[in-house]
Amino acid sequence: MHGRDSWPFDEKPLLVFWETTKACMLACKHCRASAILKPLPGELSTDEGKKLIDDIAEFGKPSPILVFTGGDPLMRKDIWELVDYALSKGIRVALAPAVTELLGKSIDIIADKKLSVSISLDGSRPEIHDNIRGIKGHFQKTINILKLMVEKGIRVQVNTAVMRDNVEDLADIAKLLADIGIKTWEVFYLIPVGRAQKELDLTPQEWEDVSNFLFDVSKYGIVVRTTEGPMFRRIALTRLLLESMGVDYRKVMKLGPLYEKLERRLRELLGEPRTKPMVSTVGTRDGKGIIFVAYDGTVYPSGFMPYPLGNVRSKSLVEIYRENPVLKKIRAAEFKGRCGVCEFRDICGGSRARAYVLKADPLGEDPACPYEPGEFTKLVEKLGADIQKYKSIIQGLELVLPLKPRQEG
Repeated sequence: MHGRDSWPFDEKPLLVFWETTKACMLACKHCRASAILKPLPGELSTDEGKKLIDDIAEFGKPSPILVFTGGDPLMRKDIWELVDYALSKGIRVALAPAVTELLGKSIDIIADKKLSVSISLDGSRPEIHDNIRGIKGHFQKTINILKLMVEKGIRVQVNTAVMRDNVEDLADIAKLLADIGIKTWEVFYLIPVGRAQKELDLTPQEWEDVSNFLFDVSKYGIVVRTTEGPMFRRIALTRLLLESMGVDYRKVMKLGPLYEKLERRLRELLGEPRTKPMVSTVGTRDGKGIIFVAYDGTVYPSGFMPYPLGNVRSKSLVEIYRENPVLKKIRAAEFKGRCGVCEFRDICGGSRARAYVLKADPLGEDPACPYEPGEFTKLVEKLGADIQKYKSIIQGLELVLPLKPRQEG
């Protein structure tokens, strides 16, 4: 049995996201899918969906996790037939539905099938969440659904897309999750694709501040993960190193006013940190451990990276994942610019989606990351760090020590 830290990423993804439909009743301003009320022509049929599930099974045991997403997967009339087919193949299944009346009617089915579920919550108050989600009253419906799922013992994580509209609300969201009893928080670092316009994006310094803040949140009994924010792994490794040596991170990390504001608010709401850091992350990135199948069968490295790799109607997902030359380079961390020489190039590697969307290069450097390669190595040398002790600190956190910087040429 492979653990996440030994997952054979060259052979199979850890997560397969299937955009079962574009249809959704919501109109979120940052929507990757630019979702619509009715399905588009060309959606994979039930039989084609089952063929895709057969492809996923061919990756072998343990299977990738299949995430039914959208749009809203519950808008498909055959969704439970497809879920049952995947379960019959021994595939682990998760669901990423929209909070609508369809979800309310499906709670008992989800509980009975023991599915994992991710629910989006983008603000701690109606005026923030409802504005982002595009429907008045949606915030309270989301809170009610989350409480019901926790009560029924459903494995539920909250997804939050961070953007200009809600970044200063993150501490309050963390408090709300703690109050409800949510144990896992998946934080999406905005990619300006679909409805997500550039004016919603943060600066590189602000993403550094968010990453440091999320490390703090992980000390309050909430497992923190990030999507399109792989720099969080670098921040976590650096913070762990400093803490293992009793060094004040504030004197070393380049923290901005956003961090100071969020950290101060977090302590006001939740008091002093009360657990060891609960960061959960592996060296996945778009195309390495992650693959996305669109509503029409087109395959992409991720849902945020509109770089087509092929189509499952004409080629097996297994073949596309294993043989595509761009994916091979992504998995080998053959990047350009700073990402290509960074000591974190494998565990982080930058957001491939952001590099592609903003710089038109799937192998380019991540423009949201301000890190200069080699700084961590210099810090280790300056501090005279006990690397063996450091390794013991990070053991079990699904993090690995970075390599030394790659030399140019």
